[in-house]
Amino acid sequence: MKAINYIILILILTLTACKKEVKEKTQMQEIKKISESTKKVQNYIKKDIIIAHRGSTYWTPEETEPAYLWARNIGADYLELDIQLTKDNELVAFHDDDLKRTTNIKEIFPDRINASINAFTLLELRQLDAGSWFNIINPNQANKKFKNLKILTLQDVIMIAEGNRIQRKNGNPIKIIINGNWNGKYQYEIDPNDNGNRPGIYVETKHPKSNIEKYLKDELTELGWNINNNPKEIQTQENKIGIANTKARLILQSFSPKSILNLEKYLPNIPKCFLLWRPDMKGNIKETYTKAIDFAIANNVHVIGTSIAGEPNNYEELTANWMAEMIHKFDLLIHPYSFDTNQQFIRYSNRIDGVFTNRTDLALTFYKRKNNKTSKEVLITLGY
Repeated sequence: MKAINYIILILILTLTACKKEVKEKTQMQEIKKISESTKKVQNYIKKDIIIAHRGSTYWTPEETEPAYLWARNIGADYLELDIQLTKDNELVAFHDDDLKRTTNIKEIFPDRINASINAFTLLELRQLDAGSWFNIINPNQANKKFKNLKILTLQDVIMIAEGNRIQRKNGNPIKIIINGNWNGKYQYEIDPNDNGNRPGIYVETKHPKSNIEKYLKDELTELGWNINNNPKEIQTQENKIGIANTKARLILQSFSPKSILNLEKYLPNIPKCFLLWRPDMKGNIKETYTKAIDFAIANNVHVIGTSIAGEPNNYEELTANWMAEMIHKFDLLIHPYSFDTNQQFIRYSNRIDGVFTNRTDLALTFYKRKNNKTSKEVLITLGY
């Protein structure tokens, strides 16, 4: 009797497993591949691109002028930035929702330490020191010229991508004065240390705030970086990065489904990346992964941005082999974040299409595109 019960139990478990497998396969079969029009836009994107995450978080203070100058000159394909909307509707490059981690907000605005960055005007944000914190946290990469670096605007980053820098006098940025008042903007000049690389920009929007996607569309159009509306001609050089003068000059990204929808509304036919974060993916991982891919395909997304495991970030794994196979099965690309070690490049290289990295220098070496100068030499050439 016990033997019969055991056999029945095995049969029940086997049938249950088969039903589950059939259900999962059915769910995947219900997902359609990307459309031909989406595929056309996806084809703008080069293979094995190197995306300089926040410019650099290792060699310089993140999302500051030296970070993006360094990333441009060393040879990144894209300058990656987060955009935030100021109180007076200016777009700035800044990751966190508040200013505590990477500025001296405590000294300048002590009564507003916990305030959102959206509660400050551009003029107020330009008063902050966005570089000194780095020297304290990273003594081995400390540089006295990182002191009092400014929070950048989206325009600042684009100007750097085009080969410029902020113009200075006696070390201080030269302000644009209109009718006797400073508007929070700085003057630019051709960077005498520019080496001819013209990277694209890879812009992340957060959860929608005050219609930020509409402001992004308007500014990109004004600056000539919206490929849908009279894009500017950007001069490039042979054997240098030239993505800034292609239809892939701009890639948009967000963790927020709502923001993805808004980006598609205001900036259609531009490459988009839907970012995944494991803590947000509740329930069965295969089911949530399937739903994410389904959403991406339904909304003209071209790339899935997934986290990788390992030090120093210790993110949860979202780029396992089966995950990469699922993404590629439905004709989507994979740009995982963020690579910091040679071991990570070796482990994931055969299943990905591009990398977000804090160490563009290591990525260039891995992909056999090594710059003829060291990272420190590049910074010294740039004046840091």
